Amino acid sequence: MTYPRPVLDHLTWTLAIGPSWLQPEAILERFGTWAFVAVLVIVFVECGLLMFFLPGDSLLFVTGLFIGAGTIDVNIWVACILLTIAAIAGNVSGYWIGRKSGPALFKNPDAKFLTPANVEKTHAFFEKYGPRSIILARFVPIVRTFITVVAGVGKMDFRHFLIYSSIGGVIWAGGVT
Repeated sequence: MTYPRPVLDHLTWTLAIGPSWLQPEAILERFGTWAFVAVLVIVFVECGLLMFFLPGDSLLFVTGLFIGAGTIDVNIWVACILLTIAAIAGNVSGYWIGRKSGPALFKNPDAKFLTPANVEKTHAFFEKYGPRSIILARFVPIVRTFITVVAGVGKMDFRHFLIYSSIGGVIWAGGVT
């Protein structure tokens, strides 16, 4: 069966980017006047609740475009502040998920990956590279989601985690938007 060119283009776009309901424009248009609230929730969930498939970077960029075009009626500075808070709050929740659930997950000495030795290696990694890794991970989609939990499991100092997560959150959420 042959399809007209627009159908093929849409099919190719959907397969390349993901399902249409995950496209930033579709999300913003679907929620109408609640679009900005939906963006805040999605940023929080992606940053902290292991939902790595959500479109964080592109959603922030498109949100900034929609605000600039007047489609979303929120001041850009207010939007950047609220998105930064959502990103940091998401990271903090991911950290505490890792910190509280990590010890139970890594107790089995016979496990291949979830071993106490790997927890020690993770802790050593965050002692050495923690600040840089937390900031830079903001810009790597799947890593952004998991590094917060791993930082909690690795028992990175929470105060340092919060400082560098905040720096990364300001640069990422404010900069991309």
